[in-house]
Amino acid sequence: MPVTVGPYGQTQPSCFDRVKMGFMMGFAVGMAAGAMFGMFSCLRIGMRGRELMGGVGKTMMQSGGTFGTFMAIGMGIRC
Repeated sequence: MPVTVGPYGQTQPSCFDRVKMGFMMGFAVGMAAGAMFGMFSCLRIGMRGRELMGGVGKTMMQSGGTFGTFMAIGMGIRC
């Protein structure tokens, strides 16, 4: 497939670059959502201190990875 050139001479990002960008955007959104939901759920069950930070961090990484994967798949389908 030929590389398309924009009106000012710039090239469009490759499909792999789009998938990477989709994963990064999804990971960031998932981390933010994981921070909110993780903080709420950990505080609700009574976690404090180091245990709270570990629980919230785990939730952030899980939701970021999950949402990032689905966004990467979605961007791959659009290529």
